[in-house]
Amino acid sequence: MQHAATADTPTVLVDPVQGPSVSRQLTTRVQASWPWYITRAAGFVAAISLTLLMLSGVGFITGLTFKFLEPLTAWATHKAIAYVFGVSVVVHVVALLFDKFVPFTIAQALVPFLSHYKQISIAGHPLGSLYVALGVLALYFVLAIILSSILWIDKKPHTWKLFHFLAYLTVIFVFFHALYLGTDLASGIFRIIVGVGIAVAIVLRLRRRVRV
Repeated sequence: MQHAATADTPTVLVDPVQGPSVSRQLTTRVQASWPWYITRAAGFVAAISLTLLMLSGVGFITGLTFKFLEPLTAWATHKAIAYVFGVSVVVHVVALLFDKFVPFTIAQALVPFLSHYKQISIAGHPLGSLYVALGVLALYFVLAIILSSILWIDKKPHTWKLFHFLAYLTVIFVFFHALYLGTDLASGIFRIIVGVGIAVAIVLRLRRRVRV
């Protein structure tokens, strides 16, 4: 920057700054970061909808749901939440494939322990990318639950019920996957909401199981 002045009127001369403009920098950053924002948002929606899905399912068993909703409305709501969860999981995985900061291949997104992202070890024993693997396994559990619901809910209710127990393992896997890899559940109120929701659902379900 150069300064020039006369006795009467001061003048400021500004040298042009070389490089991209601020707007161009913002545009470039958004273009590079949008997969991360979509992955994060979809993962957050998936975590919350899965918690609500499990709570509503436990509510069917315990009868608590029917204190707030009529049976048909409760069932329709449960299915709607399941659709939201399924779509958010698909968006979460697909958007992750476009992320340039944490690159994932299709194989790494679909095969447990194939990714090298945030590898851990416990007591000196390497466990690889455990928390990514939990997310991948949860994805397959969800697919198993969905397929069993489509194929066997009426024809083989006992088999369908056995597959539906995977929901409790799924929600635990998703919780730790989000807790150690995500940013929204790593701290704050959302971690408490999801954690308490999971604990309440499991306790209510176990109490019902003991009574039966």
